[in-house]
Amino acid sequence: MRAVVFTENGTSDVLKLVEREPAEPGAGEVRVRVVRSGVNPTDWKVRQGATGQGMAFPEIVPNLDGAGVVDVVGEGVHRLHPGDRVWVILAAHQRPTGTAQELVVLPEERVFPLPDAASYDLGASLGVPAVTAHRTLTTSEDGPRRLGPGTLENSTVLVQGGAGAVGNAAIQLGVWAGATVITTVSSDAKATLARAAGAHHVVDYTAGDTAAAIREHAPEGVDIVVEVAPAQNLELDLSVIRSRGTIAIYANNGGDEVPLSVRQTFSTNVRMQFVYLYLVGAEALENAAEDVTAAVREGALAVGEERGLPLHHFPLEKTADAHAAVEDGVVGKVLVDVGDA
Repeated sequence: MRAVVFTENGTSDVLKLVEREPAEPGAGEVRVRVVRSGVNPTDWKVRQGATGQGMAFPEIVPNLDGAGVVDVVGEGVHRLHPGDRVWVILAAHQRPTGTAQELVVLPEERVFPLPDAASYDLGASLGVPAVTAHRTLTTSEDGPRRLGPGTLENSTVLVQGGAGAVGNAAIQLGVWAGATVITTVSSDAKATLARAAGAHHVVDYTAGDTAAAIREHAPEGVDIVVEVAPAQNLELDLSVIRSRGTIAIYANNGGDEVPLSVRQTFSTNVRMQFVYLYLVGAEALENAAEDVTAAVREGALAVGEERGLPLHHFPLEKTADAHAAVEDGVVGKVLVDVGDA
């Protein structure tokens, strides 16, 4: 089978296409024939060594997310069967084998059924973005732990950076759950994408008083902020959050240091919830996967420019270019075409 590997940290040039024998699944494991592999920022950061972990294994197949068909199941696997269409998450987390290969062996708990009507493009786009978005929407003191129609009814969600993959998923999941969704963007083009995702109100943070514009749509404040750039946005977040609201921070875009006014923060009883997907508990991951799958089944979560997330395809042999595209900040979702459907 074909696989993309790297044996040292570095630029995308360290990624090489090789031929190798496929691994066999052990007890509790599933082998998936990969159709699409999804690329996330974490994938290039791990390859580059920017996470501080160095080379966790002598050789690594990159990419955490993907979609395909179950090929073989190991002993003790009863939930999945050969021929099942599936989506996967965290394939290369604490393992040397990601989805940039034709056959990948994974623990059963990282593999989930892909609804029949869903494309492999969608399946490979779920993983990190959708599960992260789910987590940001389900950690509030007064909010739900699960998502479904009506679970966020009468709530207002502010998604900072609605044109990104996590932001797009947060908009769609928030709308599905019944929330009023406000999002911020930096251009007319990104505003178009955010509206396509279903955002009820879109605010261009480069034009005028952003806090005032958000307050026009949420005069009593927002219940949840889905935050990608706390170093830049925390002051704004605190000015628009309601008492006992939650600022869910899932990334450090724009800087690592966050100035914090203790008085302003604790006087609102605001909760600052940091969301690091790779250390989320097993129950939360399972709940998120089930809810995301339900949203997909109901047509509430989709990809493509018509849903605010343009797709960019690369063949397996061009995985290096796919990584470079994500590293360069391309708007949309980058997918690697690994095999035939």
